[in-house]
Amino acid sequence: MHRFFYSEIKTMEKQIETGIFSGSFNPIHMGHLMLAGYLSAFTYLEEVWFVVTPHNPLKEKESLLPDDIRLEMVRLALADYDNLKVSDVEFRMPQPSYTIDTLNALTREYPDRRFSLIIGGDNWSLFDKWKDYEQIMERYQILIYPRPGENIRIPKRLRKSVQLVNAPEVEISSTFIRHAIEEGKEMRAFLPPKVYDYIKKNHLFRNQESGIRNQESGIRNQRSVL
Repeated sequence: MHRFFYSEIKTMEKQIETGIFSGSFNPIHMGHLMLAGYLSAFTYLEEVWFVVTPHNPLKEKESLLPDDIRLEMVRLALADYDNLKVSDVEFRMPQPSYTIDTLNALTREYPDRRFSLIIGGDNWSLFDKWKDYEQIMERYQILIYPRPGENIRIPKRLRKSVQLVNAPEVEISSTFIRHAIEEGKEMRAFLPPKVYDYIKKNHLFRNQESGIRNQESGIRNQRSVL
């Protein structure tokens, strides 16, 4: 009786290589797009899915814009890219959501895809604190991108499933952008054009409360779902 190994199965029925890039995207910025563009161009990934998280268990929720507003900004940022997509899968999952549950849910829902997890070097240094982190490494490939000041070490025994990618280091953060907007700085160069216009039009981050009230009613029925 012939036994089918993973490489043979993959040859018979090729799955679409899809990277999962999770984050609050509060807001999404050019650094996010540059990283995703690099990964889809220079690694085995065919698509990168931006999974907008409703609440990261390791972060404070109070600083987040409402879920639908952040989702809309990501949708606007990715509208012109065929291989970059937005997902609200975690909005439909029990809270708080954890990466292992998200990856398993996507694998069940999209059996034609093979999912890999994209994380920064800062998250890799905390990876052993993640829920069921060993299961993630057993079931999924992990791509780590460099972060300023992080010395990334991957034990030899994990190097078949965990890979450091040579992506350019882009020292931009959503926190930096939020604070700069609050101070009245011009941030057009740091944001995708449609996101910049959206933030400006709705007075987000500068007069956050007013902007949220104006926007919530207008986008309730515009959820972008993969």
